[in-house]
Amino acid sequence: MYRIENHPILPEFHRGKRVAFLFDGKEYEGFEGEPIAIALRDNGVMVHHYTAKRAEPRGIFCAIGRCNDCVMIVDGAPNIRTCVTPLQAGMKVETQYGTSNEGVTGRQ
Repeated sequence: MYRIENHPILPEFHRGKRVAFLFDGKEYEGFEGEPIAIALRDNGVMVHHYTAKRAEPRGIFCAIGRCNDCVMIVDGAPNIRTCVTPLQAGMKVETQYGTSNEGVTGRQ
């Protein structure tokens, strides 16, 4: 997997120190300050959420915070656009099922 180095709308992001974060209970590493979606992509994670009606997988699409394809649950808050949300040490990132916490219980 390759790392996205330039973001289409965010200013040059400061790549901070290497930090650990949790994705669905498993520990991964990324650079502090880079978008969460970029850290996930670098770790081979392409699916961020599943649609409510058909449970179809979604991942990065627009990468500029306009669509909902990269939304995830971050530190317990649903619908966080991970393509524009900076990664911080110790974050807990979870795959989102549906459009809110209600969908979390609908995992298959």
